[in-house]
Amino acid sequence: MCPTGTSLWPARTISDLRSAFEILDVDRDGKISHEDLKTSYADADDDVIGSMMTVADSNKDGYVEYEEFEKLLEGDSNRSGGVLEDVFKAMDGDSDGKLGYGDLRSYLNSAGFEVSDDEIKGMIKLGDGDDESGGVTFDGFMKILAV
Repeated sequence: MCPTGTSLWPARTISDLRSAFEILDVDRDGKISHEDLKTSYADADDDVIGSMMTVADSNKDGYVEYEEFEKLLEGDSNRSGGVLEDVFKAMDGDSDGKLGYGDLRSYLNSAGFEVSDDEIKGMIKLGDGDDESGGVTFDGFMKILAV
């Protein structure tokens, strides 16, 4: 959630959310399932995952399609910050408030992405982070997702 109450998306369109959706769509079937969320949020119990699905699955078919994901995030700027902050926190394995090399490597591997060291370093650089700073902040994460 943005502290000022303003949107996190001033220079972006909602279509920029596609990459965030694809991170959560672990099995790459074009929809987010309970199992996808369980993989993405490994520490969350089934009740939490079920609550997330209930909020996002507007047509109640058991999956979150991209249009539902987009609608969820488009409808309320405060809510969108919260959802993406949750994704950021899930990826931040050491809970230091930054996505460092190890966080990105671990999360992307667990989500089934095969990425090189240079690609991870490129993501960190794209998000205005560097090895000395320990990674990218939430704002940097938003820059990475906008690509």
